[in-house]
Amino acid sequence: MRIAQVAPLHESVPPRTYGGTERIVHYLTEALVREGHEVTLYASGDSRTSARLRPGVAEALRFSTTRRDPLAWHVLQLARVAREAADYDLVHFHTDFLHYPLWRRMSVPQLTTLHGRLNLPDLRPLYEEFNDIQVASISDSQRGPLRGVARWAGTVYNGIPADSYTFRGERGSYLAFLGRMSPEKGPEAAIDIAIRAGIPLKMAAKVDPFDRDYFDTRIQHRLKHPLVEYVGEVDEHGKNEFLGGALALLFPIDWPEPFGLAMIEAMACGTPVIAYSQGAVPEVMSEGVSGYVVASVDEAVDALDRIERINRASCRAYFEQRFTAEHMLHGYLDLYRQLAGPT
Repeated sequence: MRIAQVAPLHESVPPRTYGGTERIVHYLTEALVREGHEVTLYASGDSRTSARLRPGVAEALRFSTTRRDPLAWHVLQLARVAREAADYDLVHFHTDFLHYPLWRRMSVPQLTTLHGRLNLPDLRPLYEEFNDIQVASISDSQRGPLRGVARWAGTVYNGIPADSYTFRGERGSYLAFLGRMSPEKGPEAAIDIAIRAGIPLKMAAKVDPFDRDYFDTRIQHRLKHPLVEYVGEVDEHGKNEFLGGALALLFPIDWPEPFGLAMIEAMACGTPVIAYSQGAVPEVMSEGVSGYVVASVDEAVDALDRIERINRASCRAYFEQRFTAEHMLHGYLDLYRQLAGPT
């Protein structure tokens, strides 16, 4: 098939450090190319890809040395996609809903993967209007707020290359926290869990500008505790080492998590996960196999007392059964053929 992948411009594909959506776009694009498809990637110019690259801006907006208006550059990117749409059998968007009015007037099939939370009040009227746009969810749980409203083509779980993360049979000596320093990701709960359990905690996390006040007032002073170490953002190699060397990943979220990429990255290393039962967590986790699903700091501390019952080889095997890039590839190919028909 001739397929266009349209990525956000905030991060490169793959991202330098943090960036879940762009990382998934990278894994999917590379898998499609290996499968023999003709793929064009619309992304920032500093992206690295085996596909044909169509840059929408010279460098990822988050790291741009020139201040830029993100909306303007995304509109320009979508205009280029529309001009070249006839070159493709299907266009796959990962850019939320900005293209909906435009694509309603296009004849080329499209699929939009929704990577974020959908429980925002403004989204329901939007999807009531654009209920002709085919969208994919990354978990069944994610659909909840728009169930019966959006036009769901299917659910495809995120996947990562099995060889990108190294299985470690030996248990690590510290707890890991990976993600963003934001209230919904639960860094305060992670610190509480580690201190209560008496186990060192390493935190590899991004601080977005709109989370800076939260970080400065609620988190920064707690990083002085002798059990807590803040290591900043890590790249993919660093993430492999960081997660592989951990006793467990703490995932004490406080929001309707659409998927939770960090969970399967930990599982790929054989590192069990202790996660709060929010959003897609029960759907992604396997209780007693990939770790434990809990509801509070107390339950998380109790789960750490049982962490040695988790077989790290079984944790890795569970990842391989459900969440590799190959599983994701074939899930999307099924949807592409459903939408585009025989090619």
